[in-house]
Amino acid sequence: MAKLINLRSFKEFVQSGSAGGIILIICVIVSLIIANTSAGPGLEALLGTNLGYSFKDIHLEYSLLIWINDGLMAIFFLMVGLEIKRELVEGELSSLKKAALPIFAALGGVIVPAVIFSAFNKNTETAGGWGIPMATDIAFAIAIITMLGKKVPASLKIFLAALAIVDDLMAILVIAIFYSSELHYTYLLYAGGIFIVLLMLNKLGVKHLAAYLIPGVFIWYFIHHSGVHATIAGVLTAFAIPTTPDATESPLEKLEHILVNPVNYLIMPIFALANTNIRFEDGMIAGLTTPLGLGIILGLVVGKPVGITALSWLSVKLGISAKPDGADWLHIIGVGMLGGIGFTMSVFIALLSFAGHDDILSEAKFSILTGSVLSGLLGCAMLSWVSKQRVRA
Repeated sequence: MAKLINLRSFKEFVQSGSAGGIILIICVIVSLIIANTSAGPGLEALLGTNLGYSFKDIHLEYSLLIWINDGLMAIFFLMVGLEIKRELVEGELSSLKKAALPIFAALGGVIVPAVIFSAFNKNTETAGGWGIPMATDIAFAIAIITMLGKKVPASLKIFLAALAIVDDLMAILVIAIFYSSELHYTYLLYAGGIFIVLLMLNKLGVKHLAAYLIPGVFIWYFIHHSGVHATIAGVLTAFAIPTTPDATESPLEKLEHILVNPVNYLIMPIFALANTNIRFEDGMIAGLTTPLGLGIILGLVVGKPVGITALSWLSVKLGISAKPDGADWLHIIGVGMLGGIGFTMSVFIALLSFAGHDDILSEAKFSILTGSVLSGLLGCAMLSWVSKQRVRA
């Protein structure tokens, strides 16, 4: 009997929205511990190990770290693309009235942090990292608001999820446009041609997932060699997969159900383990007050809630959208604070911004970690306080 209860409890934990975030937190802690013990060099050596093969003009030999950041993360972005398309077709982004508030909120949460970062880092070698505080880590943010339970209205959780999805779409566009290296147009044409074929398969009513995923692997290969970041291949493939506006399970929803657990419980934890191995050294605390540190931390902790709240307020005042049911402006501020949890997405953009500059990258990672923890604590405290005030009232 006790064994059955334990199995049931474990299943409920895995199915809860907070499980992925909790596992991510554990992986971050483990990675930090490893980096600051004698096991640190061993982990770095493992991540630097080359895997794959090269044959004539086909080059598929990369370090384990590149396979994680370019390969596994393409699967993560495939799932993000599926979520975005589903929301556009049948969810919170399917109509202008529904989509207006999260779109405005996400836009504010992108612009204000980028402006704050640029103000601190103008004309410096770190100016290119302006995209770092723009990102929201959907797994952590949803995990925290889910753990708050009935302290927040259900509509607020939907708003945060839609906001994070729009935020991800904007991050994808920023990565594709601003964080790509020298472009090789021949490879882009190959990838574009395959993408057009996938769209034609969609129009013809082809529903077998293999018909989309196998060509998607080739899109990944060509984009990886084109100079555009390879993770964009996941989004393109997702947008080509068919879905329906009704309750019928579509190929898109089927694939989303297949991917959700591997992404949340394997891919994202592996990414966290591989990329948060920050070695604490003298001067790191002082690094938080450098232009880079201040730009990231203030962008996440201040810029996110200010931008999200300000443009949400503007859209409501203009009559374009309405506040989530049962929520007030203090709730929106709390959600804005949770939006400042950049973590994995911010680390990902930092890797693109400062590739080859390990000292700058370590400073950026530590600042992201600090800003994300502060944002999570402040958001959690704010929403809990609002709940208590409502109970008293």
